[in-house]
Amino acid sequence: MTTYTSRNEVPTNEKWNLADIYTNINKWEEDYRLIEEIAAKLKKFDGEIHDGHSLYQYLTQREELSFHFNKVYAYAMLMVDENTRETEAQALLDRAKQLSVKVSAATSFFMPYLLGLDEETLKGFLNAETQLDYFAEDIWESFRYKTHVLSKEQEELLSQLGETLSVPGNTFGMINNADIKFGEITSENGERVELTRGMYAKLIEDEDREKRREAYKAYYQPYVQLKNSIASTLSAAIKNNVTMARIRNYPSALEKALFGDKVPKEVYENLIQTTRNNIAPLHQYTRIRKQKLELEELRQYDMSVPLVSGVKQVISYEEAYETMCNALAPLGEEYINILREFKDSRYIDVRETPGKRSGAYNLGVYGVHPYILLNHQDDLDSLFTLVHECGHGVHSRLSSLHQPQITARYSIFVAEVASTVNEVLLINYLLNNEKDPDIRQHLLNHFIDQFKGTFFTQVMFAEFEMKTHEMAEAGRPLNVEVFNQTYENLFRDYNGDAIVFDEEVKYGWSRIPHFYRPFYVYKYATGFASAIHLATKILEGDENTLQTYLEFLKSGSSDYPLDLLKKTGVDLTTPLPIENSLKKFTELVEEFSKL
Repeated sequence: MTTYTSRNEVPTNEKWNLADIYTNINKWEEDYRLIEEIAAKLKKFDGEIHDGHSLYQYLTQREELSFHFNKVYAYAMLMVDENTRETEAQALLDRAKQLSVKVSAATSFFMPYLLGLDEETLKGFLNAETQLDYFAEDIWESFRYKTHVLSKEQEELLSQLGETLSVPGNTFGMINNADIKFGEITSENGERVELTRGMYAKLIEDEDREKRREAYKAYYQPYVQLKNSIASTLSAAIKNNVTMARIRNYPSALEKALFGDKVPKEVYENLIQTTRNNIAPLHQYTRIRKQKLELEELRQYDMSVPLVSGVKQVISYEEAYETMCNALAPLGEEYINILREFKDSRYIDVRETPGKRSGAYNLGVYGVHPYILLNHQDDLDSLFTLVHECGHGVHSRLSSLHQPQITARYSIFVAEVASTVNEVLLINYLLNNEKDPDIRQHLLNHFIDQFKGTFFTQVMFAEFEMKTHEMAEAGRPLNVEVFNQTYENLFRDYNGDAIVFDEEVKYGWSRIPHFYRPFYVYKYATGFASAIHLATKILEGDENTLQTYLEFLKSGSSDYPLDLLKKTGVDLTTPLPIENSLKKFTELVEEFSKL
């Protein structure tokens, strides 16, 4: 694998081309000044929107501002991510953030104004100004929140509490990212060194069981030590959610969280119940893991180690890209042509270099094209990451090409569908073209573990959130003992009785940042299940599903997420998509068991 010591060494065709946004910094500065000018104009609309025409003028100028601001912010962010040590890029991003505050201040009057209108007045504005048709759906979507908005004075009071309400999440972030000191482990040369997250991710998959155990104990050590502090922050975050739901007249904190996507709580409950009803294959996989590792006692630190040793495939970026295009061929020529464009036109930043942001993401820039960040390592994980992020990228590209600016961005609820459909098509292609039994077993093991992490673990987390919020709504205390007991019971239910519990298992709740973003993780599971359902149909040659799926990728946010999915044949208000995806999991486990 090629290792680069600086960004200058990376071939040009493997670096994204930011000149597609701005050819030089002067163009960026021009847009920056333009945004400041438009923001000043928008501020003058406060108290001056009295009819459909002035409402249209305000919304048109705000959309123009949004178009330029997204480019200004994206350019600065992408420059920083190329090299986080670069101070000039960081200065640009800081200025973009300051600009964001100015824009927010200039437009903050609008939502209270809109929601202060009565419905008849708003209808009158829309009828009198036909050009408002473009904004009508967006206006009514905002207006949907009217019953959950308080008086102007109360809203002002709540806005002053904003910083206070975010304290629990911010405090956990500081504990988790800045203050935590993991325990010590023995390094390769026999010295005692402090564990890092990066080291943990590697060691928990190490074939040496003692190394896994030592890393596991060292990783959980600070969470157990800080259990009371973290329980206090999580308890406060949950109580804040419950209190805000009551203040805003929602039936529950769960229903407040689901309101934006217009998702009925039955979808959430159905996800959990259907998963529990079909949990047996996951228990079977845990038993297979115990047998395969030849262990008398299976522990949590044995749950991530690959079950097939000695299979390390080297997959170059060029090979990975060709494999992806071949694997995704069932999606049709238009789709593959867009993928070719991504590579040929330099939408992707491929290589890991010193200072570059870690991980991977896709960022759609409306009016330009998507940008994809990778840190490609020439291995199987990197192939899956490429396929995953290109799924998001094509979704962004098609939505931008087929939707106006106002509906081009898609909801987080449907985001994981496009990436996971690609991963299912990839695993299917790899298995169909691989004869070596060890590599086949390795591929199955990889996908089963991913299925477990993206689906089952997220459903377990979703149930933990639901249970703890229900306790808070019933006035029950939330503390370390309550969190431990709730988490341990769920972990046992989901993972089965083949696993022997270490003391640390029950503290799993204490390390999850997503719990400070309430009722979010379930979207990973519903997206994953929807994708399995769609990919299976596409692989069966269902032409109607293929066409409706491609239409779905072009739809952006032109409809509510559940309705967009229903058009593809996925109805998450019924157990069927969840059952179908769990049937697929059963097949994977059975094939792995036979091998």
